[in-house]
Amino acid sequence: MLAEGEVNGNWTPQEKALHEARLKAKAKRRLRRTSSRDSTRESFSETGGEPGTDPNSPKGKISISDRKSRMGKGRGLPKKGGAGGKGVWGAAGMVYDYEEPDARDPNYDESSQGDTVYATVVPELDEEQLEKTVNPIVQEYFQHGDTKEALLKELNLGSKKFQFSSLAVSLALEGKASHRELTSRLLSDLAGKALSKDDISRAFDKMLKDLPELILDTPEAPQSQKSALYIYICKMLGQFIARAMADHALPMNFLDRYKGCVDCDHARAALDRAAVLLSMKREIMRLDNVWGVGGGQRPVRHLIREAVVMVLESSGETAVKMMVKLLKVFWETGLITIDQMNRGFQRVYDELPDINLDVPHAHTIMEKFVDLCFQETVITKQLRDACPCR
Repeated sequence: MLAEGEVNGNWTPQEKALHEARLKAKAKRRLRRTSSRDSTRESFSETGGEPGTDPNSPKGKISISDRKSRMGKGRGLPKKGGAGGKGVWGAAGMVYDYEEPDARDPNYDESSQGDTVYATVVPELDEEQLEKTVNPIVQEYFQHGDTKEALLKELNLGSKKFQFSSLAVSLALEGKASHRELTSRLLSDLAGKALSKDDISRAFDKMLKDLPELILDTPEAPQSQKSALYIYICKMLGQFIARAMADHALPMNFLDRYKGCVDCDHARAALDRAAVLLSMKREIMRLDNVWGVGGGQRPVRHLIREAVVMVLESSGETAVKMMVKLLKVFWETGLITIDQMNRGFQRVYDELPDINLDVPHAHTIMEKFVDLCFQETVITKQLRDACPCR
């Protein structure tokens, strides 16, 4: 029909436009085929191929796995030097780090991982559990008086460790003088072991802050007058602070931190009481009997310290030799342990500057006494060398 229409010249405008479009498309297809043949010839000439080579032969056929970029970019090299891709071993010379075995790995073998160690995890006590757990421990300690039985190794107090001291003091305020003596002794023995000085400081900080509530929770205190009740508790808390400082359970600058920054009258009264006891001449050495309980209940290290002080205050060498002989008997019979001996002498070392105010020759007497104790194997060389010089 087109031929006839073309001859007769009876094409409509639409048919004529369609015919011209078909001719242009046909010309473009011819041009593409021609350009592709030319590019193939050029690539063959660049690679050293011959135009007559059979394209179906292995040498003449272009491999579909050719690593050259289809976009005409890149150098045709393998990615990452042959170390990339899934399932490859990596580049030559690559060193791999040790990887922990994964229990979820299908090839995981538990028996090849060595001995399994099981540990008991103790959860941290909350506020309610803390009081229910600590109170029986302290009450039982008031019965047997053995500080070793009241250690806190089996308890996980966590950040609430300091509250053990405040709970023990609160229970002692409700009890007798012997309970307060035992509590002071307990804080002294736990200091540096189960409790740090910072833990005990935080405990007394908390008690000074909560002093009004502490007074209301002490039913055994005198009830005649409300003001008398406040004075009584403030006095007792001040004595606890002074005794703890004398026992080196609290740092000696504990009172200095409160100077000029105490707003509560009750807290100020307790701190004033502690300051008075510590400032009295030689009172720091008599604070062992601040609760009116001594004798057989006094710790051995306190008795050792008193024995050494007696030597320093005596005149003549007779008392020195007799005390060395007594300490040697205590040591050989096992009545005094090396820890008790060390702590007793260390307390005297710490208080020697104050003792020297009343006994001018205290340093000289102390050096002679320490040398005799070392010669009789009563103390160690390390303890002898720790003796302060004038």
